[in-house]
Amino acid sequence: MINRIRQYDWKKYNFSLLCVVVILCILGLYCVRMAGGTTKGASLMKGQLVGLILGLIIVAIVSVIDYHFICQFCAVYYIVGILLTLAVHTPLGTDSNTGAYRWIKLGPITFQPTELMKIILIITLAALFSKLHSKLDKVSTLVKVCVVSAIPVLAILTQPDLSSSLVGVFIMCVMIFIGGVSYRIIVPILIAAVPICGFLAWYVQIPGNLILHNYQYNRIQAWLHPDTYPNADNLNWQQNSAIKAIASGQLYGKFIQDGGKGLESRTYNGVGIRESDFIWSVVGEEFGFLGCCLVLLLFAIVIFKCFMVAKKAQDYLGKMIAVGVSAMFMFQVFANICVVTFIFPNTGLPLPFISNGLSSMISAMIGIGLVMNIGIQPAKSSKEGFTMRNLNPSGEDEIDEIGLDI
Repeated sequence: MINRIRQYDWKKYNFSLLCVVVILCILGLYCVRMAGGTTKGASLMKGQLVGLILGLIIVAIVSVIDYHFICQFCAVYYIVGILLTLAVHTPLGTDSNTGAYRWIKLGPITFQPTELMKIILIITLAALFSKLHSKLDKVSTLVKVCVVSAIPVLAILTQPDLSSSLVGVFIMCVMIFIGGVSYRIIVPILIAAVPICGFLAWYVQIPGNLILHNYQYNRIQAWLHPDTYPNADNLNWQQNSAIKAIASGQLYGKFIQDGGKGLESRTYNGVGIRESDFIWSVVGEEFGFLGCCLVLLLFAIVIFKCFMVAKKAQDYLGKMIAVGVSAMFMFQVFANICVVTFIFPNTGLPLPFISNGLSSMISAMIGIGLVMNIGIQPAKSSKEGFTMRNLNPSGEDEIDEIGLDI
């Protein structure tokens, strides 16, 4: 392992990616502080600061551990991750007064295993794709990928946590597309999927359907028919309040106007869970339209840099891990902001690096650490170092060269 670390190309250590992440985290510290108000803002910010420091330590550690070595134990991570996800239904589980059992409480520590499961799924799928790389033109490969993905997704659904399960599905779909699965397999599936998705979109709107819980059905109906559905105002109050808060930020935001001193008059004080799932309402009111554009640009840079690391990865395994991390950030940023702005029905999903939550911060930082390690790998592996690069039929070590169009 020490010899492998010495071979890293440290000139390629992605400090620029880390700087953008830290900037987002600092913005998150301020927003969490403002969201907590005068009563709990300071304590929330301290907790978030601890998460940031712990996250940076995790990045420093993970970024120097060879991801090939990490992937050796993906089966162990996978089993432990599923068991932890299901453990929320045991006496260890807690709903944190939300009605959904998504957390495990161990004394003073409360964490959400679903966040860790996202990273575990990425590592597991990347290792599986690497192992089955020569069989991507077979239907059996796609079946294995779907089964491996479906088990943790279904475990997450039992909490229930529809939004996080959709993150897992999106990660799988992106990795299948980028991984190089034959179009002869993908195209027929897409053709069949269109009418199936259309049927499901119609079916979930039927009262008493077997797919959605009652509260999920009510949220969708209130989103589709905000003016006519019974009790729609109460069901949509969180998103309506968030929109008003964002609109009140106008062009420059209230931070420019008062430097954060007018906390009591903030519109987002009427938004529920504003320190976590609805943190974008705080971003919008504090920093305005221009500030929101800047934050979106920072997220775009993070996602783009992850994709660039995937494109330049020295082997197929590294490429797939970086792609999975990119997909995770992409979906969570898009879905979180769409929910807060009423483009999507109300559902809970944290905004990476900004939302309050230690589990989300650690998961995101592990992903960043993996991407940074992929970026500093040497062009050629040493005989002394561990490697999972595929061997061609002649037995010679080679690096997979698979294009990745950005």
